[in-house]
Amino acid sequence: MAVGGVVSAIIGTFMQWIDPDFGILGLKATGFNLLTMALVGLLFGAFSQMGFFSYLTLNYIALSVLRKGYLWNALQAYTSLFALGGIGYMLYQDRAKLNNGWIFWVLPLALAIASSAVAYVKAKQTNGTAFIPTVFLLVVVTLLEAWQALQSNVTAMAFMVIPMFACNAYQIMWLHRLLRKEQTTGSASSNAKPVA
Repeated sequence: MAVGGVVSAIIGTFMQWIDPDFGILGLKATGFNLLTMALVGLLFGAFSQMGFFSYLTLNYIALSVLRKGYLWNALQAYTSLFALGGIGYMLYQDRAKLNNGWIFWVLPLALAIASSAVAYVKAKQTNGTAFIPTVFLLVVVTLLEAWQALQSNVTAMAFMVIPMFACNAYQIMWLHRLLRKEQTTGSASSNAKPVA
């Protein structure tokens, strides 16, 4: 949640600097707007946690049903590509309403590049099988979490998609560290001698 708060405050301040109408009361109430954006970012962080735990549950169920890890990875890869293409097509259809002729290719491309970069680091720190699930989380889950903003305007998209992506990336990059600590603690407690 703290990641969401900090990133939302930074992105919101940048958006307000670019567009003085962004925020409540414009530039006259910059401090109030900064506090409001940080509070909204805390909500983004909580929402991101719900999406992350939903993905972990989905992952567990899918692996139980499909029984083959490569099938689930193939489905996640296809869904990620479909989501990127689908969001590009949706934004292309709405380009007149958005008054924007470039967001329909910039958002999917930026999301694909950033997701691939985070997934590459994740795969290096763990193993190669983590690449596709990480991309799936960072593309599909982020787009689902930010769906309402994607139907609004470019400023709202940036203000919601970037903090959601940052929160999801933070969680997926910490997951293996937390699991490693838990396994280390569990093995140490199982090796301990019982008190007589």
